[in-house]
Amino acid sequence: MKIGIICAGDEEFAPFLPLIRNCRITEKAMLKFYEGQIDNTEIVALFSGVCKVNAAIASQLLIDVFGVDKIINSGTAGGINPGLEIFDTVISTEVCYHDVAPDILTEFHPWMKSVFFKADRELIELSKAAVKKFKPAGKVFWGRMVTGESFITDEGRQKISDELAPFTVDMETAPRLPPLPRTLRLPY
Repeated sequence: MKIGIICAGDEEFAPFLPLIRNCRITEKAMLKFYEGQIDNTEIVALFSGVCKVNAAIASQLLIDVFGVDKIINSGTAGGINPGLEIFDTVISTEVCYHDVAPDILTEFHPWMKSVFFKADRELIELSKAAVKKFKPAGKVFWGRMVTGESFITDEGRQKISDELAPFTVDMETAPRLPPLPRTLRLPY
């Protein structure tokens, strides 16, 4: 399995750099991709820049150019759930947009059955095993995240909470539709 790791900013990405063995850097589309291994897992990691469009571009490049099997988005998010404290960790089980009308995804292409994109079950189970093994300092939660193109202030929090009940909100955990089959890789 080859894992892609995306962070929005360089400060979020920095802790991964010293962990990458046999690191090779490739530049594509104004992004730097760091290939190597973390423990015994092949990875390609980068910081994409802020916003769901940048995260989507980086994700598609990870799939088309680097052939990753799974993608992990790591970084900072704003807490919406009142039970969260600073430095708690939230691992998404599903994610949706807070700034897109629900019918856009369900009544138009791609005609989804739900506005929620489910997280990879295997990665959720691996995260649970890792939490048991490493015992992080803060609390760890699994649940819903939402994403959109703006910083959420007190003004927008309640509406998002009432409509979607997420643990967190960010700008990069953008749901990405299934990629093109690898046989149709784009020539970036």
